[in-house]
Amino acid sequence: MKHNHDMEHLRHEHFYLTAKDKKSERRVFIVVGITTLMMLLEIAGGLIFNSMALLADGWHMSTHAGALGITAFAYFFARKNARNQDYSFGTGKVNALGGFTSAVMLGMIAILVAADSVYRLYAPKPIDFNEAIAVAFLGLIVNILSVWLLREDDHHHHHDHGHEDHHHDHNLKAAYLHVIADAFTSLLAVFALTMGKFFGFIWMDAVIGIIGSCVIAQWSYGLLKTTSRILLDQTPDKETEQKIRAAIENDSDNKIADFHLWNIAPGRMSAIISIVTDQPRPVEYYKNLLKDFTEIDHLTIEVNKCRSG
Repeated sequence: MKHNHDMEHLRHEHFYLTAKDKKSERRVFIVVGITTLMMLLEIAGGLIFNSMALLADGWHMSTHAGALGITAFAYFFARKNARNQDYSFGTGKVNALGGFTSAVMLGMIAILVAADSVYRLYAPKPIDFNEAIAVAFLGLIVNILSVWLLREDDHHHHHDHGHEDHHHDHNLKAAYLHVIADAFTSLLAVFALTMGKFFGFIWMDAVIGIIGSCVIAQWSYGLLKTTSRILLDQTPDKETEQKIRAAIENDSDNKIADFHLWNIAPGRMSAIISIVTDQPRPVEYYKNLLKDFTEIDHLTIEVNKCRSG
């Protein structure tokens, strides 16, 4: 039996930040800072002015402040450990580990906000509408500013498809979508408080609180599902697996005897493939069959000759 092992990917620096990435990192840190300050202001305002809509918006903003913080920390940690050989498959799972922890905490927050909002429907408290509206409107302005800060980077990265930027595209796109969602919930809070002030619909404040808790719960569940797949080394998706199998097995008499495919970071994968064939070829030949799968960072291929008789 003949064995050929691809050992070229033992040392990786694909999380190294370019000058453009470092600029993106600074902007993400700025957004994290202003989002966190606004989050604290909205939560405090919701408690002081008795507004569940404002409180829910503050907690919802905390979900995205946490996500943005994880993104910023991932940039920092990856840059500091780009050449650290202690991490066999890079530092991509830092994102998943932080996200999973945040998701568990946010799920608990969603339950508390929902319970308090339902209670407020039956036992409403007087709301200081003027102050609450002012805080909610300020939150909307901050979210719009955050969208603007991240928009330019999102635009640039769509036009740069180099290998080393692929991972960071995912981070920035996620951050961009987070602040857009925050802007929408802030708008809902302003709407609910305005309706309560001018039309006496105090119940809308609690209803928006319930809606906000549902949004937080949905985000928490989605984050748990996504991060747990990475942490448990689950196969990314069957379609990608089938395409890789087809690329190898549709060529000559190749047959995959053993196949392992897993995520090592958002949008990045590792693969170990054992091939059985009547006419073994150099490992580079089989690697070339997978050249279009640029999301695979770590690739190990073993080639075995079929036993006759």
